[in-house]
Amino acid sequence: MLNRVVLNKFAIVASIILSAGLALAVFAADAAKPKKEGYTDTPMGPGGKWHVHDSERPNPPIITPGTCGTQDKGGTAPSDAIVLFDGRDLSHWQSTAAVTDVPPKWKIEDGSMVAEKGAGSAFTKESFGDIQLHVEWSSPTPAKGDGQGRGNSGVIIMRNYEIQVLDSYDNVTYADGQAGAIYGQYPPLVNACRKPGEWQSYDIIFEAPKFGADQKLIKPAQVTVLHNGVLIQNHREIIGAMAYKKLATYSFHEPELPLMLQFHGNPIRYRNIWVRKLGQAE
Repeated sequence: MLNRVVLNKFAIVASIILSAGLALAVFAADAAKPKKEGYTDTPMGPGGKWHVHDSERPNPPIITPGTCGTQDKGGTAPSDAIVLFDGRDLSHWQSTAAVTDVPPKWKIEDGSMVAEKGAGSAFTKESFGDIQLHVEWSSPTPAKGDGQGRGNSGVIIMRNYEIQVLDSYDNVTYADGQAGAIYGQYPPLVNACRKPGEWQSYDIIFEAPKFGADQKLIKPAQVTVLHNGVLIQNHREIIGAMAYKKLATYSFHEPELPLMLQFHGNPIRYRNIWVRKLGQAE
């Protein structure tokens, strides 16, 4: 009888020790996970479910993209496209949005345009409305920093509407701020990022917002984005101009405005940039 009691007590103690060990292991695993960037004290986005840059918003599933779009460095643009950068000169770009013809402080290196420290953003001399835009980009390698501090840039259409550029390969941040997001609004459908240093492509179909004679919004902007040949934004309605920790809103602007490559402190490389102006179908 005594032996059975002792054995039962031993089993209970062993069970407690095992449970505590498992709990510590789970705690240690959770502690080892990188803390997800984001906020929960920002305005609510459309639908009232997620805050702007919400840290609790689920990140998109990770996939491996195919090889379309960036493998042929010598690829050609469509015959009706305006080639904004072909690896040879920056004649289509300037350092401010105003038409001042001040050259951008970016350099050309191995057929790419890249911003150095203090360079500022680059703006097209020409203005655009409805467009098809092709851009190839590559984040720095070796990767440095994490979250929004790793490979941060942006393709900003009409100086207002940002498709985020970020090294989102094995890098956690708030969902509406990762690569391919409409910044601060909608995450991409999937994370199609390649490794740092590998070339990536954005193919963007953008419909500009329409304003009435009273300068009030008639029709919001809409955008479709393919990242490395993968659909990540499907005719998504943009809720307003890019904003940090705020809910995006619209302000009246001209029907055509320059494109912008954002310099956010990281030397992102860009190449093979072309754009097609889209007319109205008959």
